[in-house]
Amino acid sequence: MTVPCKVPVLVTGGAGYIGSHAVLALLDAGWNVAVLDDLSTGFRFAIPGGVPLYEGDILDAELLAHIVAEQGSKAIMHFAGSIIVPESVENPLKYYDNNTAKSRTLIENALQQGVDHILFSSTATVYGEPEVKPLTEDDPLMPVNPYGMSKLMTERILNDVSKAHPINHCVLRYFNVCGADPQGRSGQSTEGATHLIKVAVEAVLGKRDHVAVFGDDYPTPDGTGLRDYIHVSDLASAHVLALEALIAEPDRSLTMNVGYGGGFSVLEVLDAVDRVAQTKIERRQLPRRVGDVPALVSDPARVRATIPWTPKYDNLDTIIEHALAWERKLSQLRG
Repeated sequence: MTVPCKVPVLVTGGAGYIGSHAVLALLDAGWNVAVLDDLSTGFRFAIPGGVPLYEGDILDAELLAHIVAEQGSKAIMHFAGSIIVPESVENPLKYYDNNTAKSRTLIENALQQGVDHILFSSTATVYGEPEVKPLTEDDPLMPVNPYGMSKLMTERILNDVSKAHPINHCVLRYFNVCGADPQGRSGQSTEGATHLIKVAVEAVLGKRDHVAVFGDDYPTPDGTGLRDYIHVSDLASAHVLALEALIAEPDRSLTMNVGYGGGFSVLEVLDAVDRVAQTKIERRQLPRRVGDVPALVSDPARVRATIPWTPKYDNLDTIIEHALAWERKLSQLRG
């Protein structure tokens, strides 16, 4: 395959956790990058020096037009949105607004500004409550919470728009994203985060007095939820390679799972945190959370066959080491 040209890229939500790592991956690979973020959950310090930051809402058509004119953006990596499953059950309208309605407007405005490629941050939650087996992209899509449904609706919008207009897209369905940049340039920084590894390393450093284990009666080997944990830097590299694929074949759109193809239970993750940190964090057993599913594990065959993606950090202890190192650095950043 011919190496595609590196077009200017706009990253929405580029001051957030996954978005900031995508920015780093693009910069490391020599791409021209700009960020659009309202900083409601993102952080200025997550954006490397020299990267233009446009502070605003993805709904702002005038702002998008200004960015495209100034930066020449021909591709958008779209990360902006809300991501907490239990919150989506409690406040569904927020999720249908942030993840679906705003994305629909962004896509329309991108078309009007001549953007050629869109990469969309989706989720394995679109599969609903699948059997405890690796999931392929052809498995049924039956979300059981508003978060998953809001993402699936945007997937459908992109699919229809790509058929009707000269734009192609890639949907990347993430599994459980974790870890931090190995060079310590970014990591999960949100206060009150619900990601298990983030919560656990906060407990290691005394920022929490325990880790809650939600549910012990799932149909999994130890009764706790089973997840495919993927290092955020490996996920970011998949975005860059997917963008290259979109540019190389502008008539083709893609939908791909991004995970490692293996799973760890909540208890296995906490055992690994104890091992890496050489400590023992307190665990408290609580009932299941609304909207959680027993297991989400990917079949990554399609992504591996479609792009030359070779994960570098497929090791639970390594993921935890990077997350813990970032948590220590974050304490220093915040004083």
